[in-house]
Amino acid sequence: MRRAPFGATMMSKGSAVMFHLFVSQAASIYGLWQEGPGITMTDTAEKLSPFATASELAASLRIGATTSTDIVRRALGRAAMHDGQLHAFVEIFSEAALAAAAAADERRSRGAVLGPLDGIPFAVKDLFHMAGYATSAGSKALSGQPATITANAVRRLTQAGMIAFGKAHTVEFAFGGWGTNAILGTPLNPRDCDVARAPGGSSSGSGVAVAAGLVPVALGTDTGGSVRNPASMCGVVGLKTSVGLVGRGGLLPLAASFDSVGPLVRSVEDAALLLSLLQGPDPSDPATFCVSAPDPLQTLEHGVKGLRLRIPSERDLGSVQDGVLTIFRATVQQLTGLGAEIEEKAMPRSPEEYMATTGDLMAAEAWHHMREYVESETSVVHPVIRARILRGREIDGARYQELLGLRRDLQAEFLRYLEGAHALLTPTAPILAPPLAEIDEAKTPLGTFTRLVNLMDMAALSVPAGLVAGLPAALQIVVRHFDDAVALRIGRALEVARGGLFEPPQGYGQP
Repeated sequence: MRRAPFGATMMSKGSAVMFHLFVSQAASIYGLWQEGPGITMTDTAEKLSPFATASELAASLRIGATTSTDIVRRALGRAAMHDGQLHAFVEIFSEAALAAAAAADERRSRGAVLGPLDGIPFAVKDLFHMAGYATSAGSKALSGQPATITANAVRRLTQAGMIAFGKAHTVEFAFGGWGTNAILGTPLNPRDCDVARAPGGSSSGSGVAVAAGLVPVALGTDTGGSVRNPASMCGVVGLKTSVGLVGRGGLLPLAASFDSVGPLVRSVEDAALLLSLLQGPDPSDPATFCVSAPDPLQTLEHGVKGLRLRIPSERDLGSVQDGVLTIFRATVQQLTGLGAEIEEKAMPRSPEEYMATTGDLMAAEAWHHMREYVESETSVVHPVIRARILRGREIDGARYQELLGLRRDLQAEFLRYLEGAHALLTPTAPILAPPLAEIDEAKTPLGTFTRLVNLMDMAALSVPAGLVAGLPAALQIVVRHFDDAVALRIGRALEVARGGLFEPPQGYGQP
């Protein structure tokens, strides 16, 4: 089935918080899946908000208030109603998803659930291979033949009982931050029903599907901001994980030095849960070998009291729009009130310098991986994407080695800059989602603060920080390699203090 939605009633933020408190009393997140047989599931997903988090849905399943089949049916109905306009999905696996939901319900009926999110649907960025389904990577250049393997990240989630709902659109070959795709179509940001706006990319469909309440979870990839950009533009939570925590086996590469896998969700709590399911060794990704992954749930509720958080100087924030900067300052002030220590300190170099170095390395590696699709003058790759990849042809082996050396020097310099701090806070993006008609594909402002994270081989969490004229602005929490749990802890403290961070877009509450 191509493009497919269905429905329910909206839950106010206050109601969602009360529901969450009830769920928390009923079962801690660590025990969500430790249930016995005999649960009778009679109610349907209709009683839950279409914007319920994965954790809320899982808790509802646990207490017998709904079934996985009802959750998936509702998702299919909502996709049928809304995705014709939103264009989040390349393909929806209707029959397979319903069959998997029935199997999840059967397991639950006999107390044999596979994990805390057993029976919860998720979208898959069309960059991950799934056996039996074609991977287009947002392009017409690939063969269209069904994949014979399933990516590590997809396999880990399905082995934990989660349900692959469909393939989500991406920027062609994941090489772009705006989220546009002139070949297969651009997903529309659900935050503005009147003006077609950028969804952020390259995990554009993933961000749109989660923000619009089509699915509670989506897989994305992040090479220079491709999870955090759509998270920021669409107003959801996005985690750029440390390379080595989540295996990249079965993922079509863009720039292997930077590529990472991460979830897009509607709560920090969900991001931590997803990381706990995704992380671990992957025989196809040596970066995961011998990595002792910390439990992201263990410190999630520890708050920020005593943490030292660094923010850039006014100079570093010079490109940030006034409304975005105001929300950033207010969010930092709130963290101060929660007990964090804030220190302002100029970054060693400008964000634009980091962005340029990252771009050169990305182009060189993209050329290595994608040149067969762009070398010919008759290439079907869109000219904008083709030009980005062809730029890597100009970077020879000697220059590439220079860039790798420069990257090592910059990493050492940036680690010295972070000495004495647990995390760096920045706006995720310096601007709000622009109208598609105003986008300049030659410019990359969305990478201003995101690309440096990949360059430094760090991790980052993007969380909604507030709205400016109805459009989301986001906070980016940058941490050292393998300190992903620290970023989640900080984001979670904000989430608890505000009673939730995600605010549903207008116009998608029904059905």
